[in-house]
Amino acid sequence: MSIQLPPLNSLRVFEAAARHLSFTKAAEELHVTPAAVSQQVKNLEEHFGVQLFRRGTRMLHLTDAARAVVPTLREGFDKLTEVDHMLREREFDRLITVSVPPTFGAKWLVPRLERFQQRYPDYDLRLDASDKLVDFRNNDIDCAVRYGRGAYEGLESVRVLDEITVPVCSPALLEGDHPLRTPDDLRHHTLLHAQWRALDDAAPNWPMWLQAAGLTDIDTSRGPRFNIETFIVQAAIAGQGVALVSSTYIADDIEHGRLVQPFPAMPNQSTEFTHYVVYPIASKDNPKVLAFRDWIVEEAASDETLV
Repeated sequence: MSIQLPPLNSLRVFEAAARHLSFTKAAEELHVTPAAVSQQVKNLEEHFGVQLFRRGTRMLHLTDAARAVVPTLREGFDKLTEVDHMLREREFDRLITVSVPPTFGAKWLVPRLERFQQRYPDYDLRLDASDKLVDFRNNDIDCAVRYGRGAYEGLESVRVLDEITVPVCSPALLEGDHPLRTPDDLRHHTLLHAQWRALDDAAPNWPMWLQAAGLTDIDTSRGPRFNIETFIVQAAIAGQGVALVSSTYIADDIEHGRLVQPFPAMPNQSTEFTHYVVYPIASKDNPKVLAFRDWIVEEAASDETLV
């Protein structure tokens, strides 16, 4: 025979009112009005056909029936809370939260996520797109991918990709009055800049690249600047100028003809800047972190699309 259980919300309201012996204080705790508390208690009394409270001069009093069930009711809510914690801990153990630069995530990582899922079907990845440094102590982040030199205090850093920084442009810039044939031709074209590269003297940027190419008389102070490299790539695809970007970000665009590399790669294009997977030293034995770290390193090692 089926049993009709009382509404859970009414029980929750009754428990709060019984604990405070006040509809007003229960309402404050539950962020509702005292009238709403009163109505929920009334609904519960009608459901059971018993009175639960008697009004005193300054406070409420529990009836004998209410006093008898309150301990069991509180025990029931404690059990429900325990179930909630158990399920959330199970979800936490399954979820891997990774902070990634937006461009790296969109251009390299996301197209490969299916292979991670096939290898680790019991894990779910959650990507948090951000170029900002991660505060692992205060943010719910398991590990991060960062583009830099790999020196992060208090963190393990594992090199992911061996790559180079290359100029790329729309195929349309290979034609016209000043077709791109050699680095010297850049003086006739707009240079697209990543804002962050200008903030670090060691970061691969246009002045550094042109100096390596033996060109010191091209004005690198002009040209639009972008704080996200996805914008630079899209601007280059649209023919708005020549972008200097990580080869990781443009392999697919080159393969499909949206971008071209106008000059042969030079040996000195490689820099100490590259992508690292980083995580707290305390997490070096965390199975979730190890699963993502090992997968992304192996995925990068087998990547045949890098320029």
